[in-house]
Amino acid sequence: MTLQEFFKAHPKAAVAFSGGVDSTYLLAEGLRCGADLRPYCAVTAFQPAFERREAEEYCALLGAELTTVTLDVLALPAVTANPPDRCYHCKKAVFTALTERAALDGYDLMLDGTNASDDALDRPGMRALREFGVLSPLRLCGLTKDEIRRRSRELGLPSWDKPAYACLATRIPTGETIDGEKLRRVEGAETALRELGYTDLRVRLFHGAAKLQLPGAQLERAAAERKTVLEALKPWFTTVLLDLEER
Repeated sequence: MTLQEFFKAHPKAAVAFSGGVDSTYLLAEGLRCGADLRPYCAVTAFQPAFERREAEEYCALLGAELTTVTLDVLALPAVTANPPDRCYHCKKAVFTALTERAALDGYDLMLDGTNASDDALDRPGMRALREFGVLSPLRLCGLTKDEIRRRSRELGLPSWDKPAYACLATRIPTGETIDGEKLRRVEGAETALRELGYTDLRVRLFHGAAKLQLPGAQLERAAAERKTVLEALKPWFTTVLLDLEER
């Protein structure tokens, strides 16, 4: 099946939109195919501010009206307890909110950007997608991440080389309670590092300290700029560790 064939069979749908490589390409290609698509973005404490801004920018570029749905995930005990299947409980809440809002707007089918490279067996959130009947056209059409990036570049999408970005909740060890203060510190530290020019990074909590995970090419730079990095992260963490295993 091609995406053209998929959208011919499903000419009207909502799109769970994050502004990542996959959902941006899905929306762009669907609109090119003439489908009536409307993007919906869940706004939660797990989503950093820059992702919300980029989602808005990409939709504006594509001429699509973005609908945001705010959800208080920190009010959900099954999520904040941070069990191994936290992602399932979070996705269930998110897709409940998105599908309800989309239905009010007349969109009964929800699509998402899961691709053929994603390991369904290793993603608890996939269970929620199945329960809500969410379709994943990129996966159904056998499109891998590399292929999606290539096609996105050909279309001139600014998202084509955007690094993969997991939600802020993944920075907190499984079993450790998630709260707004921890998320705020992690987002602040990651923002500070990006402002220094670091990319594709993670700041993970480790017994109250910040453990920095960087691409291999940036490890030596971080070590050489030790004082600069420490100063930048001082508002958020007093103890900073550098993980020597590259991301």
